[in-house]
Amino acid sequence: MKEQRVVVTGLGMVTPIGVGIDNFSKALKAGRNGISRITHFDPTDFSSQMAAEVKNFNPEEWIDTKLSKRMDRFTQFAVASADMALKDAGLDNINFDRNRAGVIIGSGTGGSATIEKGHLMLTERGPKSLSPFFVPMLIINMAACMVSIIYGLKGPLSAPSVACSTGSNAIGDAFRIIQRGDADIILAGASEAAITPLAYGGFCATRSMSKRNDCPERASRPFDKNRDGFVMGEGCGVVVLERLDHALNRKVRIYAELIGYGNTADAFHFTAPDPAGDGMCRVMENAIKDADIDPLEVDYINAHGTSTILNDKIESAAIMKVFEKNAKDLKISSIKSMFGHLLAAAGAVEFISTVISVYIGLLPPTINYEEPDPECPLDYVTGGAELLDFEVAISNSFGFGGGNACLVIKKYRGNNKNSKT
Repeated sequence: MKEQRVVVTGLGMVTPIGVGIDNFSKALKAGRNGISRITHFDPTDFSSQMAAEVKNFNPEEWIDTKLSKRMDRFTQFAVASADMALKDAGLDNINFDRNRAGVIIGSGTGGSATIEKGHLMLTERGPKSLSPFFVPMLIINMAACMVSIIYGLKGPLSAPSVACSTGSNAIGDAFRIIQRGDADIILAGASEAAITPLAYGGFCATRSMSKRNDCPERASRPFDKNRDGFVMGEGCGVVVLERLDHALNRKVRIYAELIGYGNTADAFHFTAPDPAGDGMCRVMENAIKDADIDPLEVDYINAHGTSTILNDKIESAAIMKVFEKNAKDLKISSIKSMFGHLLAAAGAVEFISTVISVYIGLLPPTINYEEPDPECPLDYVTGGAELLDFEVAISNSFGFGGGNACLVIKKYRGNNKNSKT
């Protein structure tokens, strides 16, 4: 059976630098900072005291008030992002086969706030105080399920949880399903809302977070020599992936084509990446092979770029190994510099950023880059956003536990055909 071509037709996001595609795109171009001292709770006793919080988010702009109160924040983010993506794709007021439209939206921690609130009620008031909505609000799959329920999408339904690569895995899984002809449309992405005392404290205990508390807006500095750890963020990204001929029949705008996906495991450590970068190398190589392109065709990389000592130098080394003498010709950004690490949602939001880059020819900057690191010797976009009309980009995601995902995005130019078809 001939593989179906898969395109991106809708984008929706809730992020610390902007909600919705217009706000998000403008923030990327401006290199806007979204990191500040935590306001969700008092962080005084924590070793790290900053985060990239989503501010001024009112779920009732997208969700009925009663229903919204029965959702954890991560589910609210997902429903809002899905609504934006559906409208952006022109699917909100038309008839389409909902039996062939699916939802794959993952999360890493699920309902963190719900769990902490429920535990407090249990210890203070006993088990009878727990709400019947406690479990439905905390489970990881509820974001995907609520999107399916609200919009009547009855095709494939899944909720991957692969730590920091979750969003990219969700998009890659959706790509495969459409590619083999099992669905026409899938809403894919990930959502995270883990800036809560217990979850945040747990990440502090890993000793991988920045302690630059005196200057939060400069704490996330991927590839900079003086980086000291990542900054936690929250948010969500959801995309509409669609079979090419289905999108063409609808005469809808096509942002880009998704042409390759790789997924590997380090099989090395709970939190640290393999110092040899084996999984990172293989995931990029596999994605490029899947896309049936030459590595020389890749122009830009949206890096995982967490701002930790290990990740940034190992990712840089992996890029140099995969692309060899051409590695230094690649343009590379880490948008985590602007809004930290969105954990499970990072890959989804970074995929959206990469799609925007391919679509409009804009490379977002890596802000806070001040001193080059000899162990990170590549061409990072650091002097502000750059304009570049280019064809192919990859988006990297690497997670705790050793999960790696890579997505290959290509500019869609009318009836152009990649070599796989």
